[in-house]
Amino acid sequence: MSRWTPCKRRDFIRRLRILGFDGPFSGTRHQFMVYKRHRLSIPSNTEYSIPQLRMMIREAEEIIGKEITSDEWNCL
Repeated sequence: MSRWTPCKRRDFIRRLRILGFDGPFSGTRHQFMVYKRHRLSIPSNTEYSIPQLRMMIREAEEIIGKEITSDEWNCL
């Protein structure tokens, strides 16, 4: 099993698109991505730390209804 590594914002958005999210769209404070009727806020950092990345991936997991492993994430 591979380890989680920090992720650039551009790569994070690209990987979410592969998982079926649309966007990013402009919001009031943050941009967001949409999966069916659900929204996921995307912070404007240029790079996400491992804790921040894991937090956002957990939110994405709840939205899409499946677990995303570190191996799967790194292969996207």
